[in-house]
Amino acid sequence: MSHTIALDFEDGVTRFIKCSGSESVVDAAYRQGINIPMDCREGACAACKCRVESGSYALGEYIEDALSGDEAAQGYALACQMRPTSDCVVRIPADSSVCKTRQESYTAQIREVRRLSDNTFSLVLQGDALQKLLFLPGQYANLQVPGDGAHHRAYSFSSMDPGGDTVSFLIRNVPDGLMSGYLAERARPGEAMTLTGPFGSFYLRPVQRPVLMLAGGTGLAPFLAMLDRIAAAGGNPHPIHLIYGVNTDGDVVETARLDAFTRLIPNFSYAVCVVDENSGHPRKGYVMQHIEPARLNGGEVDIYLCGPPPMVEAVARHLREIGVESASFHYEKFAASTA
Repeated sequence: MSHTIALDFEDGVTRFIKCSGSESVVDAAYRQGINIPMDCREGACAACKCRVESGSYALGEYIEDALSGDEAAQGYALACQMRPTSDCVVRIPADSSVCKTRQESYTAQIREVRRLSDNTFSLVLQGDALQKLLFLPGQYANLQVPGDGAHHRAYSFSSMDPGGDTVSFLIRNVPDGLMSGYLAERARPGEAMTLTGPFGSFYLRPVQRPVLMLAGGTGLAPFLAMLDRIAAAGGNPHPIHLIYGVNTDGDVVETARLDAFTRLIPNFSYAVCVVDENSGHPRKGYVMQHIEPARLNGGEVDIYLCGPPPMVEAVARHLREIGVESASFHYEKFAASTA
């Protein structure tokens, strides 16, 4: 049986390989043209030591000098001895360029550009090439701006449909923005657009405890992809709560999808808050003002945070001030780019 292995490199590049249960990750990677660090191939030198972020696997023979018992208990493995028994995500402590690999590019067509609000576009791309695109829910791609040479912008995937021929993105409408200007004025269904990816270490890990998701503006996008994956897996036994913060009432988007997730994922709930003091919304203020102590579960919680840098920094500072150290804390900052 073949398993999908996501190799996550230090420079943010992720490559996916197929690995049978009878071959090592090193052998599978080399067979598919990715030269991950390796020397002895016998579990003795530790050159191929990696960390398995998710998935199950068996380890062959190795000496303790190469991999201690404590390291093995923490999820470290030797890629030359690791044989997967499920799909896995593996962190490789090297740049992709060192491993003689590069990120893939895909050309698709614009299926739809929809204005969700004055400040947000939804972009849907479709094409046969996308059936080969694999990514971890939460990761992003670089989209080339059509007609503008080599310029590109980075956006998180806002949908998760492995093997499908469509992907979607939430894109902020930035004044004088290169991409948002194109979407507002020139984009037409059927036009070609190239994306390169996936990138990023912000992605959903196995849900093993309560999860708190904190989104600011179009930082909602990666959480929509994460929730797609959780719903497709049939839900989970742990509570998942999303707090979605925006500046004005008009910035609130995709609540219909969030409502659908409350029906598809039994333990999922969400709350929206609006910064604008003149808002008619029942929850006003910033995201951290609406984190209920019970949601932090005494620190036994996985926190995912995505939004503009000031928001990310404010939330991290708030957690320090109240003395909460979560079981895991994953974040991604994004900043709008103009032309």
